[in-house]
Amino acid sequence: MTSSTLVSPFPGQRTPAREGTAPRRTHVLALPEARWAATALVLFLVALPLQLTGAPAWTWGPLYALTYAAGGWEPGWAGLRALREKTLDVDLLMVVAALGAAAIGQVMDGALLIVIFATSGALEALATARTADSVRGLLDLAPATATRQTATGEEETVAVGALTVGDLVLVRPGERVGADGRVLDGASDVDQATITGEPLPVAKEVGDEVFAGTLNGTGALRVRVERDAADSVIARIVRMVEAASETKAPTQLFIEKVEQRYSLGMVAATLAVFLVPIAFGAALTGSLLRAMTFMIVASPCAVVLATMPPLLSAIANAGRHGVLVKSAVVMERLGETDAVALDKTGTLTEGTPRVTDIRPLAGSGLDEKDLLRLAAAAEHPSEHPRARAAVDAARDKGLALPAAEDFASTPGVGVTATVDGREISVGAPVRLLAGAGDPRSARALVVAGELEDDGRTAVVVTVDGAPAGLLAIADRLRADAGATVSALTALIGAAPLLVTGDNQRAAARLAAEVGIDYVRAGLLPEHKVAAVRELQEVGRKVLVVGDGVNDAPALAAAHTGVAMGRAGSDLALETADAVIVRDELRTVPSVIALSRRARKLVVQNLVIAGLFIAGLVAWDLIGTLPLPLGVAGHEGSTVIVGLNGLRLLRETAWQRAAE
Repeated sequence: MTSSTLVSPFPGQRTPAREGTAPRRTHVLALPEARWAATALVLFLVALPLQLTGAPAWTWGPLYALTYAAGGWEPGWAGLRALREKTLDVDLLMVVAALGAAAIGQVMDGALLIVIFATSGALEALATARTADSVRGLLDLAPATATRQTATGEEETVAVGALTVGDLVLVRPGERVGADGRVLDGASDVDQATITGEPLPVAKEVGDEVFAGTLNGTGALRVRVERDAADSVIARIVRMVEAASETKAPTQLFIEKVEQRYSLGMVAATLAVFLVPIAFGAALTGSLLRAMTFMIVASPCAVVLATMPPLLSAIANAGRHGVLVKSAVVMERLGETDAVALDKTGTLTEGTPRVTDIRPLAGSGLDEKDLLRLAAAAEHPSEHPRARAAVDAARDKGLALPAAEDFASTPGVGVTATVDGREISVGAPVRLLAGAGDPRSARALVVAGELEDDGRTAVVVTVDGAPAGLLAIADRLRADAGATVSALTALIGAAPLLVTGDNQRAAARLAAEVGIDYVRAGLLPEHKVAAVRELQEVGRKVLVVGDGVNDAPALAAAHTGVAMGRAGSDLALETADAVIVRDELRTVPSVIALSRRARKLVVQNLVIAGLFIAGLVAWDLIGTLPLPLGVAGHEGSTVIVGLNGLRLLRETAWQRAAE
């Protein structure tokens, strides 16, 4: 058995990126939209108190003018470019409405409208930039270079992009695999959680497949490249995230069509209100005043406000309870959910391996504490997640660990150390007990099979070469997992689907514990996307909950994606539409219920706003609506719908959703 405790870096070895390192992120103020919106907001906040306190107009008037310029020039210029292409958007219409409000003395109202639209544009630009940052960060998982072996056995460092199918690549301990391929020589444990989400490193030996971007353990591997860099699993994940984001474009196109029609209709109606009376001999000033009044009372501001306060209030309430919903659109979509797909590791489970069973063998002379103490002492020098699970279990029981001597690790087999003068080995039963024919070894293999049939990972402990007992290691189920599944089933009328890269036995055991009937196990990222697509093809609005890089494509493809925040990968957090910041899974059904309540209030507010707008417009067209009364009616409707929407800020709103 060869020792691999201390491995010196080979010349030219590239240090892998540290796990959890955040990707390069675009600074907020690096975006021109954010800078202009911030400038407009500051100018508005300076001008408003001056106006309200009765300061001379020359003190606040120029500040409002600068607010119009800072926040309105970009949407105005974009609108002019759209006009050149014979289209008209609401942004330009709002700029015109703001200028119209200023023309009839409502300077503050117009400035506020400008600030709202500038801030909305900045938030949209920031979301786009952060998504691009996260996709670029995913590419950093793959190393920039790899060690290629030539036909003569010489080694050369090449860019991973230069690797071709059939090349031989040497992957040293601690390095990331440079390309998708198959092991030709060597054995090691490879951490491939970024691809499959499996909580424990997977033993790799001759004939096994490895993926680019996964982290090699303590053994050296010689890998034959089977896919070009552009076709690797990591590269396909990037393409799927981008492609899934583009599939949301039809919804955006529909919104743009509605905006276009509304804009054209409002412009035509305003011109008609202005020109028709003049054609019949009306005074110019009176017609202009009536047209400006019409533009204000017909403005969609009340409709926008009717929609946003309930959704924004729901977002704020959810945020107080640990759920970050990234936009009002997402909050609205959450309420449309009628199918849920849940990841396993890190979502339904805690994502950290734990010792679940301690099984001393008859005749070993050890009880559970003695067996765990010896195993944890031998594993203590190791960095393997299995070792951390054993050590944590021993510490939880208050066991003092003796010092381990002559520690050695064999990739894919286990560890060996001298503890209290005895040789202790901890590792895979099929490896440590291979060839042993004594009754105790046979019994150990039977117990190992029982544990593995139950979805756990079995680890055998031998003392002086004889099996003494076994430990069972599994990812512990979240305490609220069962209640969450029950709540989701009651809320959407169907049990969630479990989609996981873990093995079928582990997935089936966990599904049985929490009450899930339909399980898809052993999935790569593209298979998870396929499972989501299958549900969408039959008209389901799928919500996906996950935490890893391997979940990101499914999160992007879903109608709504929710990421677990505490241990979630950067790409999953950026790709998801919402983030469970505190990792409290039970908040998922609560936020869906809160969204549905918000959608009901949106409908109420739209009815209220529509009645006000219709009434004021009819008054202005049929009779003579005084401008102050028109402004009061328009602003009054916004106050009413705003206060109605703010009801969701109350704590009782979340409590009702949680029930």
